[in-house]
Amino acid sequence: MKQLTSKQIMLKPQDLFVTLKIAVNSDWQYTYAELAGELVMSASEVHAAVGRAEMSRLLNRSDGMINVVKSALHEFLVHGVKYIFPPMIGGLTRGMPTTIFAPALKKYFMESDELPSVWPDPEGEVRGFSLQPLYHSVPMACRLDKKLYDLLTLVDALRSGAAREREIAETLLVEHMK
Repeated sequence: MKQLTSKQIMLKPQDLFVTLKIAVNSDWQYTYAELAGELVMSASEVHAAVGRAEMSRLLNRSDGMINVVKSALHEFLVHGVKYIFPPMIGGLTRGMPTTIFAPALKKYFMESDELPSVWPDPEGEVRGFSLQPLYHSVPMACRLDKKLYDLLTLVDALRSGAAREREIAETLLVEHMK
């Protein structure tokens, strides 16, 4: 445990972003610089995010390795993420599909004429309603890591989806965090 300070530690969106990257790539131990490069963040941001995630008990260290506490992460995603990081939906934009419009969930839902939810992204090829990602570099990082993309779209379904979308996303979470 870290020493008490006069300030309450709060989980930030980038802390969850880093934790999810570690969760989907648990078979490989990153250096902070490598993790930063893949998440399009600075190494100091990653270091601080890991520290806050440890304080929040989403990550722990054993034998010098950083590990995800999968049960805690699952509980947080299913029961808390929509309250801590509520969805911020905006206007029409070009971007990268998320929620039920992304590959991880698309096959579970019938196609419709409604415009998709997208993370705003100048390199995106889909036009839809913007859903603010957890962190500004999410689309760039997801182009580099399909497993991370799938997991983050499940998290977005938990944050902004209807009951059926959340139920399916919750079931799929376990598979994606192996």
